[in-house]
Amino acid sequence: MQHAVGAPLPPPHQPGQGPAAGWSPAAHHPGHPGAHPGAAPMTPPVPGFTGPPQGPTAPQTHAPQHVPQHHAPVPPTPDTTGHVQLPPGGPVAMPSPAPASGPSDATSTTLAVLLIGPAGAGKTSVAKYWAGHRRVPTAHISLDDVREWVRSGFADPQSGWNDHSEAQYRLARRTCGFAARNFLANGISCILDDAVFPDRPVVGLGGWKRHVGPGLLPVVLLPGLEIVLERNAKRSGNRRLTDEEVAAIHGRMAGWYGSGLPIIDNSQLDVPATARVLDDVLARSIASPPQW
Repeated sequence: MQHAVGAPLPPPHQPGQGPAAGWSPAAHHPGHPGAHPGAAPMTPPVPGFTGPPQGPTAPQTHAPQHVPQHHAPVPPTPDTTGHVQLPPGGPVAMPSPAPASGPSDATSTTLAVLLIGPAGAGKTSVAKYWAGHRRVPTAHISLDDVREWVRSGFADPQSGWNDHSEAQYRLARRTCGFAARNFLANGISCILDDAVFPDRPVVGLGGWKRHVGPGLLPVVLLPGLEIVLERNAKRSGNRRLTDEEVAAIHGRMAGWYGSGLPIIDNSQLDVPATARVLDDVLARSIASPPQW
């Protein structure tokens, strides 16, 4: 490769070989004995001496001493460069129930959880707390956070649901699915949160099942409407909805009743208490997986 200034870099030096063909170190280092043919060599300075350089050396009458050859070190193999080979992420299978003699809860099992609920249900707070207090490594993946990775050109659904917002929503969901599969393939549990509607099965649970796998455990978080309105009022930015929108979403979420999915009413529960109930619900889901 030719640089904009100066001479090109020398080719890589091969182990056990001399200088690379076509490139002489002397030609690039002024003052080297080989740089000026016929010039008398300079006497090397004595260690610790800071005076001016000495003149030409006197002719030597004894046999020159053997100078050891220094070979370039052997380059490291690819296995020693810090690269870690990760297993590929595949569809997540259903976790096996714990043996009778093992723990009765789900806190020590590698899981993929989908926490469903309307805006203001507390999904993000519960998911973060649950992920941070487990006995095994666990990641929290928020669909809203991933959607907002798009800065310029972000299609805000509050400005109107259209083809652009739909495409970005699907892209974010697929990205979350890839991330979850990769985490789980490397022994890290995942909890995802999303406002999945029961009346849109193709882009709802069906989409998550395609992107993550059949082992994904969905749980619905559905407090009362008054609680959802109160929590939504404390939000800011594009995550705060109007009361009318919150009421409409909450009404559609009520369709999860009778679906067979576990539902947690956290109207009277704080975040830690909700996380404990979530552990109990997941333990039952592992023992008897929901049909969805």
